[in-house]
Amino acid sequence: MAYDKALADRIRDALADENDVTEVKMFGGLSFMVSEQLAVAANSHGNLLIRCAPERVDELLLHKGANWPDMRGKPMSKGWIEVDRTGTSSTVEFNAWIREALDFAHSP
Repeated sequence: MAYDKALADRIRDALADENDVTEVKMFGGLSFMVSEQLAVAANSHGNLLIRCAPERVDELLLHKGANWPDMRGKPMSKGWIEVDRTGTSSTVEFNAWIREALDFAHSP
C-alpha cells in the first residue's frame, strides 16, 4: 500500500524551514529524517507516524486520533505515536504533532 501523498506534502511543507531533511522510503511509507534522526512519516495506512520522547507517550496517547502503532502486528517500542486523520485534520493539531517530532529529533 502506498503512503498518502497529500499527507507527505503537508509534512514536507511543515519541515520546509528545517535544515538537513532527508526523505527515505521505509515502514511502507515515506519517512522524514531531520539531522539524521527519523522524525516523522506518512505511513502506509495514511496516518502520521511520529517519533517522540518515550516519557511523553502516555500523555500523547490521550490526544484525539493518537494510537500506539504496530509493525506487522507487533507493538512498536515506546517513543512512537501513530496519529490518524481525526488527530491531524486542523493545521494547529498537525503542527503540534510535527513540533513534538522535531523536539525529539533536536534533543541531545
